[in-house]
Amino acid sequence: MAEIKDPENTIIMTLKDGEVVIELLPDVAPKHSERMKALARAGKYDNVAFHRVIDGFMAQTGDVEHANMEDGWNPRRAGTGGSDLPDLPAEFSRLPHDRGTLGAARSQNPNSANSQFFINFKDNHFLNGQYTVYGRVVSGMEHVDRIQRGEPPESPDRMISVKVAADV
Repeated sequence: MAEIKDPENTIIMTLKDGEVVIELLPDVAPKHSERMKALARAGKYDNVAFHRVIDGFMAQTGDVEHANMEDGWNPRRAGTGGSDLPDLPAEFSRLPHDRGTLGAARSQNPNSANSQFFINFKDNHFLNGQYTVYGRVVSGMEHVDRIQRGEPPESPDRMISVKVAADV
């Protein structure tokens, strides 16, 4: 596991194959970083499926309303919901959508990000300036690479647990 420099702004995501350490970027996207920590601390991301996983592109998760595989799992609606918190305004930056970065998933409205996010499997620079980048995987990307593919996956993988490192 990577050295954790700022436990308050580090997420530890447990997947079936191991832990993924994510460095949040509060200096770049403070509202998105705070939202991820709030939902993690409330346990909202635990058991949430990766509902859209496109080989060579990205793995999307975070629908805390319809994609919790232990509570309210609805594969037909997974990917259509969010949290009970208000949507977030876009926090676009010059940070590129490189392999391992977290992007805020949203609808056509740039200010509609809520709880869903994606992890880029490769550099996806065509997304630059269109989706908020608010974190990066600093270790465990090999576990992300093994997430079951599909739109939706036939047998989806899930985030077993998501914690703020300062709380572990």
